[in-house]
Amino acid sequence: MLKLLTASQTKEADNHTIKAKNITSLELMEDAANAFVRAFLEEIPNIDTSISIYCGIGNNGADGLAIARLLKNHAYDRLSVKIARFSSKESPDFNENLKRLHLTGIPISEINNVNSFPVEQAELIIDGLIGSGLNKPLEGNLKALVDHLNQLNKKVIAIDIPTGFPCEGPLDPIASILKANLCICFQRPKINFFFPESERALDRFKTVNIGLDEQFIQSRSSKWELLEADDIHHIIKVRKPFSHKGSYGHTLIIAGNTETMGAALLCADACLHSGAGLTTACIPEGGYTAMNCYAPEVMILPRSVKTTFEKYNAIAIGPGLGTNQEASDLLDQLLNSGKSPLLIDADAINLLASNPELLKKLPKDCIICPHVKEFDRLFGHSNSWWERLNLAIKKAQELKIIILLKNRYTFIFCPDGKVLINPTGNPKMAVGGMGDVLCGMIAAFLAQSYSIKESAILATYLHGAAGDHLSKMNSIPPRYIIQELPKIIKKHNIHKT
Repeated sequence: MLKLLTASQTKEADNHTIKAKNITSLELMEDAANAFVRAFLEEIPNIDTSISIYCGIGNNGADGLAIARLLKNHAYDRLSVKIARFSSKESPDFNENLKRLHLTGIPISEINNVNSFPVEQAELIIDGLIGSGLNKPLEGNLKALVDHLNQLNKKVIAIDIPTGFPCEGPLDPIASILKANLCICFQRPKINFFFPESERALDRFKTVNIGLDEQFIQSRSSKWELLEADDIHHIIKVRKPFSHKGSYGHTLIIAGNTETMGAALLCADACLHSGAGLTTACIPEGGYTAMNCYAPEVMILPRSVKTTFEKYNAIAIGPGLGTNQEASDLLDQLLNSGKSPLLIDADAINLLASNPELLKKLPKDCIICPHVKEFDRLFGHSNSWWERLNLAIKKAQELKIIILLKNRYTFIFCPDGKVLINPTGNPKMAVGGMGDVLCGMIAAFLAQSYSIKESAILATYLHGAAGDHLSKMNSIPPRYIIQELPKIIKKHNIHKT
């Protein structure tokens, strides 16, 4: 897992790398500029593109000056640089890169008067105005310039972070931010990039390695960690030659109602395709035929409040369950049994929200998987995603459970206070039933004796990876994800076979 850093920690990593490698800050800046340009060439290969680079007079502006010079070396001749000089506090690296830029012949102009902005005819703007050191909303001249540039509706590529956007902390909904189509960020994405509120700041981001000391970064104390493919490779287990269906656990899926049987079908089928040795669905009688036709491998347990849970290795409850008295009684019976590991999703979360006393009964080895509305119903409304995530950290620690908050980037909150962020998946997966598939996958991994943390990681990452494999589709029906699962799981453990 990659540690994500705050702005101050990133500065520490810069300083450590400079000292450890015995290089200057200017040399590190040159490495960063070269990394940016390599990514830029992939995005904008047309050297005839007209480009205007807006630079502040700090180190983000210095990056912009270095990038302008390097683009010139790559035959991008339609370049201009505009320096926003609203104070006299130039950084030493800015001054040195400005001297170097003067030797290239690239047109350089300065913006001192916000009452008369220069005419901008370039097709593309590179934003190097303010970097990651920002700790308050833009104001004054810089705010006026950013508001002006936004009104031009130009394509914008930001250097490391869009101007006006904080690396971490609450996001002011009315703050001025230079909206970027793409941000090419250095070494690590910023924590705030993963929040839905970042949509007003950037469409997407790319991370480039600028040579910071990875060992130092990974040694930092950070509760924010980004999942990567290597994590899956290290967790996932290869099936042994003499194993059998009993080796891979028996999962019980308690799901479905008269009008929502599809949720139970998807959940149970996803469990089956994720490797559970046996899958049983506890569903209403009206769904027996549908289940037998859709997934004949799944066994059926008649819906009854007298159900016993001892023989199951993992239990999931909630998809399409409904919130009637029968559903409430089933959840209450399950919680009173103390059975674990346990996964609570969808309608079962809504039942918890309507009866907070049930929260106290959650067993230690428990995962709850809310989307944002379910989370807010359960724990109360939050005014921002930063506030919501900090509340989730607190609740996971208090209840000693894992909270898996589903979103474009799903967050996994662990009882130890760690927050794991899943990078896989895409907006084409925004289709009803996706959460039911994820629920079945987690339950399958729980039954196979993975820990609750490992199960959450595996299911979340592989679920998104299956969606990414199908990303050429305009939208992805959840059943297509299920069909991809055996191949995706095999792909991530093939190096062990």
